[in-house]
Amino acid sequence: MANLTDLPNIGPYAAEQLVRVGIETSEDLLALGAERAWLKVQTIDPGACLHLLYGLEGAVQGIPKKELDSTRKRELKEFMDANKLT
Repeated sequence: MANLTDLPNIGPYAAEQLVRVGIETSEDLLALGAERAWLKVQTIDPGACLHLLYGLEGAVQGIPKKELDSTRKRELKEFMDANKLT
């Protein structure tokens, strides 16, 4: 069971938010995926941003968020726009 902060892009604050919504390990995040994890975080932080979503996806892929493929970034942006609470 790896710590969330062992993943790329997941710092202490993001890890704290993930734990608050029941995502306690890196395995939990990988099983859930970036989009579903972001939706859960949004329940406690309606201002959850695109950079968090990119960070979560990078963590799932095991890469820094700046290395995400442009097509995947576009998909994530569309997902966020369709699901944003504020």
